[in-house]
Amino acid sequence: MDTKTALVLGSGSARGLAHIGALKVLKRNKIPIDLVVGTSIGSLIGAVYALGMPLGRIEEKALATSWWQLADFVMSKMGFLEGLNLQKMIKESIEEKGFSDLKTPLAVVATDIENGEEVVYTSGDLARVIRASCSIPGIFIPVRVDGRLLVDGGLKSSVPSAVARRMGAKFIIAIDVGFCVQKGRVSNIFQVVFQSIQIIGNELNRFQSKEADYAVRVHMSEEIDQMAFDRAGEIIKAGETACEEAMPALLTQLKAAGLL
Repeated sequence: MDTKTALVLGSGSARGLAHIGALKVLKRNKIPIDLVVGTSIGSLIGAVYALGMPLGRIEEKALATSWWQLADFVMSKMGFLEGLNLQKMIKESIEEKGFSDLKTPLAVVATDIENGEEVVYTSGDLARVIRASCSIPGIFIPVRVDGRLLVDGGLKSSVPSAVARRMGAKFIIAIDVGFCVQKGRVSNIFQVVFQSIQIIGNELNRFQSKEADYAVRVHMSEEIDQMAFDRAGEIIKAGETACEEAMPALLTQLKAAGLL
């Protein structure tokens, strides 16, 4: 595979809907993408893009989806949510297509919770590995794939630029949607889990974004947290605005690298 330009879409749950806005701008400016690497929600939106599906379709779905539609509470020692609603939403979003249907190569990043290893999928059951990559540890029950027990890829690689580099990318564009470390009293297990993820992700992003040749950082209010699916329109617009502002500098770098 001759990979010149890779697009890396980071984790962020609801904040990751900003990837939709960023992709709209990249498409308008005809930025050539030879590889997509996604983690967590970035793997889902990256799959829609890599399958060549209209971004408007995933935008409509995002605007109509709430956190409670994904919630399927279950009594389990491994998590509060079973994840079947999440998988249903993923299958609907990618129209039950698979890796063999991709128009652009895609790598989905997950984390093996039993040994801490980063796991990268470029084949297999696309919907299932995306579900694994989106399964927030402590909230969603981990997903067993090929003998591995998998959780959210963002636990290990919140902005997986290094994966793109290992796959031969010459120029990496990363979309970093950021995290939202809250300041205030933490009073329940959900807040403990999500605040922990924000703190870890915030530190990972600081270093992993730097591994890209160009990182688009999407700025959002700290009030927009991982569960803010009800603010999808605002989040998507923030991604679009950030990418539009970054476009002059990005185009200059791509031209200098002979990629336009």
